[in-house]
Order: sequence, then C-alpha cells, then structure tokens
Amino acid sequence: MAQRALCVGINQFRRYPQFQLNGCVHDAQDMAALLTGTLGWRKSEITLLLDKKATKAAILARLAKFVDQAKAGKLQRIVFSWSSHGTQVADTSGDEPDGVDEAFVPYDVAEKDGDWDPEHIIVDDELHDLFAALPPAVELEVFLDTCHSGTGLRGAEFSLHAPRPRFVAPPSRQGTLRQREATGFVLGRDAEQPGEHHVLWTGCKANQTSADAYFDGRYNGAFTYYLVKATKDGGGRRTRDEVLQAMRQAMKGKFSQVPQLETRATNRASAVAH
Repeated sequence: MAQRALCVGINQFRRYPQFQLNGCVHDAQDMAALLTGTLGWRKSEITLLLDKKATKAAILARLAKFVDQAKAGKLQRIVFSWSSHGTQVADTSGDEPDGVDEAFVPYDVAEKDGDWDPEHIIVDDELHDLFAALPPAVELEVFLDTCHSGTGLRGAEFSLHAPRPRFVAPPSRQGTLRQREATGFVLGRDAEQPGEHHVLWTGCKANQTSADAYFDGRYNGAFTYYLVKATKDGGGRRTRDEVLQAMRQAMKGKFSQVPQLETRATNRASAVAH
C-alpha cells in the first residue's frame, strides 16, 4: 500500500521563547520510530518537521501534497502526528456555537491586530477542509498531542520536572480560556458522518489539557508516550480500542487528561496505522 506520514514536533517558537515546550520533538521522533519499527513502514515514507522547519507554510504544503497524491490515486494511507501548543481564534465562519475555533501553533506563530495572525496560525477549519478533499477510500489517521482548552494539570505543583499544559491563550482581549464540552476538530466531510476510513486520536477531552511531561529521563507528551508504549507492548497487533484502553489505564491517577479516539466502529477493531 502506498502511504506517507508527516510527524510534526515543535518545542521552540520563533517569536515567543516563553512558549517553550520540552517533549514535542521527542514525540515526533518517537512516532516516526514507531512507524518504521513496530509498524513496518519505510523511512522514505515519513517526513519529520521539527522546530524551525515546522512553519505553517511547510506543514500545510506537505499535507496538501499528500492530499493531491491521494486524489491522483498515488496514496492510499496518510498519517499525521502533531505535537505542539494548541490555542483558540475567533470563529469567522459561524460554525462554532461558542464563537471560537480551535487552532494549532506552528513555529512561526505571530500576532496581528490583537489576535493571532491568520498567516501564522493553523485553524482547525483549514485542516478539516484539506482532509475533506480526500477520496473516500483513502485511510487517514491523525494524532493530536495538544490542548484546546484547559482545566489544569494534576500534580503540576510538586515535581522538579513538573508537567505543563500544551495550550497558550489567544492574545485578544476576548481570549479567555473557553471550556469546550464538544470536540473542536472533526475529520471527514461533516461532524455527523466522519470519513469511513478516518481516525482521530486526541491527547485529551476537548475541555482538558494535554501534558508535556518527564518520563524515563527525558520529556514527552503524556499521550504520545503512552500511545507508543501501548502499541509496542502489543507488538503492533493490538486494536485501536485495545491501545486506547491500555493508555487510559496506564495514565489513570497520574494525569487528569483522558485520551480520545474518534472513528467508526470498524476502524476501532483494526490496529494502529494498520
């Protein structure tokens, strides 16, 4: 099967040193290693975009290339993993009841007119519209180790390597943290009918934060760390539902975030990036 993956990890941000994270580059590298190791992908099938290379233009250009190849019948599977900050922007399309869209923070994030500059922030609608153009038979699996809104991190006050949330509040005066009860990012052609072969993993519920945390002598996202571990422990043969349950069990009592898996039932019974 012709397949391609894009693994993005951003610890550093060009204009905002205060946004620094520690585990995102490791996340991207670990996702790539999981694909080429346990899951049997070839290195030539995977693109890594880390820190300075992970601009909005570079990320969307690579994903658009994958979509074009899929539309031309040259790709049957696409995997996209994202580890960085999440944020929010004012909804301009009128499709969000609470008036904000979820957004993803690239290396070159910038402000303009009191809000995020549209040229340097990735809004969930942009990714949705891009992926919605995929042919129905193409498999798409997306992993988002980021936050959309927050309720805090359990135990963050007590550790030398305290976990921190992967969320930055928007700069606008209306940029208070909005508590989301519904998922802000939807794959497929509409929210009610996701693509038949589309799979979305998120590091937390839409009203939680994803942790950038310390494991085994280095930093990772908690979601990515336990996803990789659960998949490897099963030799790549565990179903997605089995991986999800193993992750949730391992994280229970350690992190307040609860990983989510959104897809059709038939995809839940298949292995990760199978």
